[in-house]
Amino acid sequence: MLNTGFLPRKGIAMKNLLLGLVTVLGTALAFSCCAREVPAGETRDTQTAVTVYNQGFGVVRQTIDLETKDKLGQVSYADVTAKLEPDSVILRSLGAPITVVEQNYRNDPVSQGLLLQYYEGQTINFLVHLADSTHIEKGKIVRSGYQSQSQTSYMYNQSRYGYQQYPSTPSQPLIEVNGELRFGLPGDPLFPKLPDDSILKPTLTWLIAVDKPGKFPAELAYSTWGMNWEADYNVIAADKEEDVAVHGWVTIDNFTGKAFKGTKIKLIAGDVSKITPAAQYEYAGRGLARAAEAPEAYKVQEKAFSEYHMYTLPLATDLLDMEKKQVEFVSAEKVKSEKLYIYDGAQMYGYSYNPTSPEYGTKCNEKVWVMRTFKNSKENGLGVPLPKGRVRFYLRDDDGRLEFTGENNIDHTPVNEDLRIYVGNAFDIVGERKQVNFNCQYNAHWADESFEIKVRNHKKESVDVKIVEHLYRWNNWEIRTSSQQYQKTDSRTIEFPVTIKPEGEAVVTYLVHYTW
Repeated sequence: MLNTGFLPRKGIAMKNLLLGLVTVLGTALAFSCCAREVPAGETRDTQTAVTVYNQGFGVVRQTIDLETKDKLGQVSYADVTAKLEPDSVILRSLGAPITVVEQNYRNDPVSQGLLLQYYEGQTINFLVHLADSTHIEKGKIVRSGYQSQSQTSYMYNQSRYGYQQYPSTPSQPLIEVNGELRFGLPGDPLFPKLPDDSILKPTLTWLIAVDKPGKFPAELAYSTWGMNWEADYNVIAADKEEDVAVHGWVTIDNFTGKAFKGTKIKLIAGDVSKITPAAQYEYAGRGLARAAEAPEAYKVQEKAFSEYHMYTLPLATDLLDMEKKQVEFVSAEKVKSEKLYIYDGAQMYGYSYNPTSPEYGTKCNEKVWVMRTFKNSKENGLGVPLPKGRVRFYLRDDDGRLEFTGENNIDHTPVNEDLRIYVGNAFDIVGERKQVNFNCQYNAHWADESFEIKVRNHKKESVDVKIVEHLYRWNNWEIRTSSQQYQKTDSRTIEFPVTIKPEGEAVVTYLVHYTW
């Protein structure tokens, strides 16, 4: 399939896109290489529908009216996005069967720069504005300075061919006026006429074969970049921080160059295989405003869809170009949540791995992590598959105002799974870890190492802290002595749970014996 979406207009005919190959649009559409009549009994939905994936693209489906005056004729449709993937387009008849012979996609709408390029080498009129008058001045367009999308947009080509290197093109017009050259336009250009093949919007054109000329409805579907959605969660706790309220929002972004009016919108959450361009989107922070509990008819509906999850907005809505639309999809009060303090004192960064080196892994991290955890279950007030997104935590102060206390990202989280989220470091809890002894007998294939870990609590209340230790030197190990009980969490990690009184200190010591 040839890409004709970003070719310069002047002097270059549009290349044909033969529909012998099409690409996969996730799991949203079934594809064919030519337009066909809708099978009997299939529902014909005339409303535009958009499915947005949280990987920067969407799938558009809409019903359009086309007309051909010959058995082999050309038809066009000029209400598509500016970031359409041409080789993803599906056109199928909703009436008599048709065959698509050729397809063309043009994305070079008329602009001042484009017309300047069209009239390069010619003399046109310029309307010159003075302080109290205007006059016409003739100028020859030596160089338009116009840069086509093939030179300024890498979106489609990145997704398919990797980075493209284009020759540098001057971006400043060069105009000859009265025998002298000047950079920039002398005034507003007045063009004699539009070229016959000009378009005002991105346009799809088909050469189709029909048994009988006339009007026919058709279904158009295609994949487009420039759409994305993400989930954001606001977790609000009272002063005791036990029960929390969880409010989840979806934010839909439309940067396709097209507005969708009265559109059905679905969202797909999951890791859909898709060849994506190297593009990043930045998102603004979300507010905390929340309406009253919505009636069931106005709630976002969730269901499993293949290996993913689908969220359907309850009402048809407008999704304008360059717009961010937010919809609440999770609202739960009194969700049981627990605050965890984790002290992971071993800092092994900056050392090359050498199990016999006494210094390896002895650098101390004094920070105690603050984690928030809750279960995504129906019994806990949730029980909804949670799409990946950002979780922001807020705590209500004595004056009733909400204060921000941390944030982090979560991955897609199924029902009945636990979430453990790092939100920051404790201010009033400090850790200290030091190696007390290290004895390595390499030829005898053993080593002993002992540590002393201290955690101090400067809060006014007792705290529970989990002291995490990583037995990183060899796979075979045995704890010979320890000051208290520990829990083995995996093959090379143990945890010491401690309770520390206000202005108190917990001291943990242990000796580990390694063999190899």
